[in-house]
Amino acid sequence: MTKPKVFRIVIVLVVLLVFGAVVTQTKLIHRLYDHYVLDNKNHYLPCNKLPAASEVRQALDVHQDTIRKIEAVNPGFVGVDIDTWTCPGHADIVIWYASRQDRRSIEAILAGAPSLGVPYRLNNR
Repeated sequence: MTKPKVFRIVIVLVVLLVFGAVVTQTKLIHRLYDHYVLDNKNHYLPCNKLPAASEVRQALDVHQDTIRKIEAVNPGFVGVDIDTWTCPGHADIVIWYASRQDRRSIEAILAGAPSLGVPYRLNNR
């Protein structure tokens, strides 16, 4: 092999390694799959970065007006839950909905309201 060919192969391998690291570290494929296929939005935080369940309950109590608005988007097909099962001792909020239109309405409410102060996930069920 000539030196230019070896150089090209090395460059291609380096680019592939960097691309692989970026995709792995940012969970790019998982995020794209969640957004475009499942119509979900996740925070991708590990359990040790989630707040205590009591803190999440308190946040829901403080933001009851926002929660009521979310649940009114499509009663019976939209809801708000606290997930304490996935990460024992820690929790986050799961906002579930039935359609992309529900999600858009929920996101509009969340954008116009004060921050919930705790991580939440949007889950198309």
